[in-house]
Amino acid sequence: MSRTEKEIYANYTDSSIRVYQAYNAAIATSAVAHQTFVSPPFKRDRATWIKPSFCWMMERCGWASKENQERVLAIDITCEGFRWALENAALSHYDGKIHTSYEQWKSQLNNSPVVIQWDPERDLQGNKLPYRSIQIGLKPVAIERYVNEWIQQITDITPVVKEIKQLIDQKDWEKAAALLPVESPVEFRPS
Repeated sequence: MSRTEKEIYANYTDSSIRVYQAYNAAIATSAVAHQTFVSPPFKRDRATWIKPSFCWMMERCGWASKENQERVLAIDITCEGFRWALENAALSHYDGKIHTSYEQWKSQLNNSPVVIQWDPERDLQGNKLPYRSIQIGLKPVAIERYVNEWIQQITDITPVVKEIKQLIDQKDWEKAAALLPVESPVEFRPS
């Protein structure tokens, strides 16, 4: 089955969808302990990005090696919350095929609680693929919903991330691929 250029793939069930974020030890430890993000150390007054693609998240955080991204969290959120984010989002860039004018897009972007950005998906080697993966930027209004209503479970998956990275470094692609989460096309769409 081939993917379309912009299609959401994720690890999900009927009630939850998994997204990924990478943080420093203080934020990650607190989030796992409280099973949500608490301030401090988490900052609710600035945008935070959630990503349903495991491989894209690994590209972003350097397999848990970049500064302040040393811990990777798998966050299971409600499907209703994910759907709300999609329904209340603006695209991060102007698209003349979608927007009636640049001004209309800019207004939507400035007033939306969520921003959507599509970036090239990555494979295990970090190569860009011919289709894109969604990133969802939550602004403070959406962050409040995220931390108070949507989060069902937070799991620190850093050990498996490092295990996969070690297998990649050893060029053991088959074993590395076997540890990847199963991501399927998300069937539900904004209503």
